Parts: sequence; structure tokens; C-alpha cells
Amino acid sequence: MGQLQERYKNYREPQKYMNAGVYPYFRAITSKQGPEVVMEGHKVLMFGSNAYTGLTGDERVIAAAHKALDKYGSGCAGSRFLNGTLDLHIQLEKELAEFEHKDDVLCFSTGFSVNAGVLAVIVGRGDYIICDDRDHASIVDGRRLSFATQLHYKHNDMEDLERVLQKLPNDAVKLIVVDGVFSMEGDLAKLPEIVELKHKYNCSIMVDEAHGLGVFGKQGRGVCDHFGLADEIDLIMGTFSKSLASIGGFIASDKDTINYLRHTCRTYIFSASDTPAATAAALEALHIIQNEPKRIEHLWDVTKYALKRFREEGFEIGETESPIIPLYVRDIKKTFLVTKLAFEAGVFINPVIPPACAPQDTLVRFALMASHTQEQVERGVQILKKVFVEQGIIK
Repeated sequence: MGQLQERYKNYREPQKYMNAGVYPYFRAITSKQGPEVVMEGHKVLMFGSNAYTGLTGDERVIAAAHKALDKYGSGCAGSRFLNGTLDLHIQLEKELAEFEHKDDVLCFSTGFSVNAGVLAVIVGRGDYIICDDRDHASIVDGRRLSFATQLHYKHNDMEDLERVLQKLPNDAVKLIVVDGVFSMEGDLAKLPEIVELKHKYNCSIMVDEAHGLGVFGKQGRGVCDHFGLADEIDLIMGTFSKSLASIGGFIASDKDTINYLRHTCRTYIFSASDTPAATAAALEALHIIQNEPKRIEHLWDVTKYALKRFREEGFEIGETESPIIPLYVRDIKKTFLVTKLAFEAGVFINPVIPPACAPQDTLVRFALMASHTQEQVERGVQILKKVFVEQGIIK
């Protein structure tokens, strides 16, 4: 047996949950993503998706992907730097730049590779990266790849952020990196206060709009637009795998910064281009959310209804202000059990356990889409209430 095989032969962490019959991961879906999906042979309400705009099964998005597949083939067989740039990529970048009111955009084949690649090169030795301690894993990995000094502050604690900034040289490059919407808890970054600190301490700001795009702001531009602060944000990151019904990601900024990233960012230069079908799907989804304001309005209607109903039924849902609703369990074993029982009763939700949260903060994540109906939300609330009451989590 080799060294690695010897090291990992005793890795049994998932097995104990499998043996207990509560292992919740890697369930196969055999239908389109939508408010209801088929999993393991039966229909369940999907409240575990990030498809906030509900466009993953939209026929217009699917048709756009088909058309691109017919015209360009199944892939680009190379990086954007060499043979992998299509006119479709350039069009999407141009339209995203206009959408985010930035000079230019660079598109990547995944959202994770945006954060991992950009943070690795945008700051270096002698610089500082300052992150919220609940920032996404892709931000954590990106900052680890950078030669900049890595610092963090307590979640959404502006006094703690100022404490960190006070100790840094005024003339040093200091990049504050934050999620616009925090993906597990659903609360928003305190961007107005962060911008004030930017000016006070001579900093730059990067905002990850993965869960804000298509949800907040005019035409779904995101949390930066929601607060009227897009001009104050130096780099805006977004993904296609959520509201834009595809796969990929982008970074938006001024022309000089984007030009620098285009020639230095390794996850861009050394990754194959996003596929023609994925690019066309994201572009069509972008058009739809700009032209159908009622879609986002309905998302907020069902979100407000769900927030109201969960509070009325006694669930602990924290500080969420978004279609991401955390239902706190505060026990790892019960979190898995609740997920299993809900699935058996017809509701798919996501368990959130360490390292995605602290051990005392385990929860199940209930997320809304624009394609959900109020009746489906109510069904979900009632099923989850029964499960939570039976497990003694709420009364």
C-alpha cells in the first residue's frame, strides 16, 4: 500500500453517517432543476438550490445553449489566452460590464476560480487582504495563494474591522474582501460602513456578488447596487451558476485592473474557456432578468412570505435579509436527521455543519427561487415544522 493509501484508509468520517442512515450528500437528481425535482424515484420540493431566478429549466435559456452548441461545438479546447476566445465570450463580457457599470469584465470557467485566481495576484508582498471571517471558501483559498499579509475580522463587526485597519500603514495597499450576501446565513455585508472605512483608512474593496446577483439591486445587479455603492467598489465578482442558470464567473473592474488580470491571473490563463453552451445560457439569462422585473419581484414576494411564516412558527432564522433562510438546529446529528426526515416527507434542504459553520451553529439552509409558489412555500414550512417539533428543536 502506498503512502497516501495508508494515510487515508482510516478516513471514516462519512461512514458513520452512512451507517446511521442519515448521510445527505450526492443524491442523484433525474429531472431538470426546478421548484420540484425527482430524486431517488420520487418528487420532492427543491429548497436547496441557488437558482434564485428560477431560470435553469427556462426554455429560452435551453434554446440559447442548443443554438451555441450547434454553431460552436461542445467546447473550446483551449484557454482564452490562446485558441479559446469566442465572440460569444466577448459579447457576454461587454454586456456584464454595462450591467455592473464597470469599464470591463473578465469571464472565468467557474466562480471559484475567479476568487482563487484574482486574489492570488491582485495583491502581493507588502500588501494586506482583510476578510470577513465568514467569507466563502473560494475567497479563503484565494487569499492563501497570495503573498499579501492575511487578516480577518469578526463577521459583520465593523468595530473589529476598524481595529484591524487602524494597525496598518496608511500608504500600503489594503484590500477588504467580503461576500455581498453570506451564503449560509443569508445576511448582507455592511457595505455602507465598509465604504466609510475605505475612505478613512485608504483601502480598496472587492465584493463577491455570487448570491446577490439576480436578487438585489436594480434589474438584479446585486448588493453593491442595492446600497447605491457600485461606484465605490473596486472589484465586483459574480457567478453564472446561480441566478444566471449556467456555470462560470466574472470579475468586473476598471480597464487597467482587468488588463492586468487578463495577463497575470493563472486560473484564467491556464484554464479552458467556458463552453459555448454555458456562455450562451448565461447571456440569455442575463437578458431575461433585465427584461422581466416581475420575476425578481415574485422572488421577493415568496421570500417575504417564507420569512414571515418561519418566524410565526417559532423557527430560529438569524439575521437573514435574503432568499437564503437558515433554520438553526445547533446539533450536528440532529441537523443530518432533520435533513433525512424532511427528504422522506418531500422537502429537499441542505445541512450546514462545520467547517461551513461553527459546531454550535449548525443549520439547514432553505432557499427560495422565483419559480416557487406561495403554496409550495407553505407546504415546505408545514413539513419542516412537523419535523422540527418532533425532534424537539421548536415547540
